[in-house]
Amino acid sequence: MTLAKDKDVKTKPPKPPKPVRPKRTNGRGMKAKGDDYERELAAYINEATGLSSGRAPLSGGGKVGLSGGADLLGTPGLFVEAKRVERLSFHEAMRQAEMNIKKTQSPEAPIVVNRRNRESTGDSLVVMRLDSFLEIYRSHLLTNGYVRQRPVQSPDDPLGV
Repeated sequence: MTLAKDKDVKTKPPKPPKPVRPKRTNGRGMKAKGDDYERELAAYINEATGLSSGRAPLSGGGKVGLSGGADLLGTPGLFVEAKRVERLSFHEAMRQAEMNIKKTQSPEAPIVVNRRNRESTGDSLVVMRLDSFLEIYRSHLLTNGYVRQRPVQSPDDPLGV
């Protein structure tokens, strides 16, 4: 048996949510986003390390010139390629950094730092070649007494592994 008051109540099915479309950013907007990230990254690195790094002039301009190719200057030993995109081919970004290193004859180790939207700067990912990482890690282990200094290494075994 159905009650009379149940018949009078008409309910509409809920409307489906509107699809969220990604915000389209033109070329200038994307460049500004990248420039802002480079400044943000430099400030974050400075705060964490005590360095005085900064965004390279004309970085992100697609040309190796005044900036020396790296996106940040003042990061000794590191050639920083900063990327502020949702989807990144890390291999392509590393290839870009290595190509710029070759052009500028820089002695620094290439690293790619990427931050996606809605992530904090500290959650950025850092990608580097394993040999570069092991060189840095070995230095950390030596400094903190986990390992001892090895005798002079042979040219065939630069990491002394």
